[in-house]
Amino acid sequence: MTKIAYLECPTGISGDMCLGALVHAGVPLDYLQTQLGKLGLADEYHLHSETVKRNNQAATKVHVDLHHHHHHDHHHTRHLPDIENLIKQANLPPQAAQWSLDVFHRLAVAEGAVHGISPLKVHFHEVGATDAIVDIVGTCLGLDWLQIDQLYCSALPTGGGTVKAAHGVLPVPVPAVLKLWEDRQVPTYSNDIQKELVTPTGAAIATTLALDFGNPPAMQLQKIGLGAGSKDFPIPNILRLWLGNATETPIQDTIAVLETQIDDLSPQAIGYTFEALFTAGALDVFTQGVTMKKSRSGILITVICPRDRISACQNVLFRETTTLGIRYRLQPRTILKREFHNVETPYGTAQVKVAYQDTPQGREILNVQPEYDDCSAIAIAHNLPWREVQQLVLRTWEQQNHH
Repeated sequence: MTKIAYLECPTGISGDMCLGALVHAGVPLDYLQTQLGKLGLADEYHLHSETVKRNNQAATKVHVDLHHHHHHDHHHTRHLPDIENLIKQANLPPQAAQWSLDVFHRLAVAEGAVHGISPLKVHFHEVGATDAIVDIVGTCLGLDWLQIDQLYCSALPTGGGTVKAAHGVLPVPVPAVLKLWEDRQVPTYSNDIQKELVTPTGAAIATTLALDFGNPPAMQLQKIGLGAGSKDFPIPNILRLWLGNATETPIQDTIAVLETQIDDLSPQAIGYTFEALFTAGALDVFTQGVTMKKSRSGILITVICPRDRISACQNVLFRETTTLGIRYRLQPRTILKREFHNVETPYGTAQVKVAYQDTPQGREILNVQPEYDDCSAIAIAHNLPWREVQQLVLRTWEQQNHH
């Protein structure tokens, strides 16, 4: 069973909002405190959580209170190698440690690119700060505690205005956040809130750990964790963490159906039209006998084709038949996944089309069909009945696949 987490970020994302959402979703705060304690920074901060209201909605706020006598101490300017050593020596759960290293590495690469220096030389002012270490490692510990297999994230709001940073005033999104977004091609939009909504820490967590950005993935929802931001905005300043199990959705797409009825055309022309339509990209073509006006016998031609082949198929119908008009409509359809297997028989190789769907229990095979043309070629070459060849190919496939 694949466990999925989805970060829904209507007011952006920061490290402490991630922590709040994880604690609200059930990660014990004392577990985080114990694990974070292994980093050896316990005298630099105090971690606690409370329930707060944001626009009258309850959410969990996790506070990382720094003991300020350490804050501007130059001995505490940390670089990437310092932080990596802290994490590696802390004996954290392996997945949480690896995620933490990945997030810090991505953040240092982005900051380095912005300042035109090596990632190894980046001064973690904003980020290096102890709170970034607590936010990032704490978030990775929480996701690991929840045993998340796959993380996804929504599109992110840009925010606006300016923020004070170590080197003066910066426009929002700050350069490091823009760099992280650029590297992952993150979809963004403006929600008209002119504040910093996505912090470098939040952006680093999302761009490192999320497989994809956009709508929620197909999942059986089990729990929601709500993590509060610090400020009040026109919409509730809450990061929503969706937790659940992956569900396989059938593949759905849209197909075009073309129709025209004809009462004055030779049947031979119809046969030729079939071939021409398949050459033009039709997926299927069929005819039905119909009775038309003045009791004339006619045929209804129906063509199923992808949307981008509509005009090609219409051109064939106009060119090869006597029709003066073609109707078409778009229809949704659900299709099975399929793959082709080669089957070796004593008479030669034939392809088999295997149709299946993925279920939580694994792959379920629903249909197995030998390819008509391959069976025909063998039947003709060896002077065998086509049905016998078809059954031989199917039996051989079943033996090979133990069905």
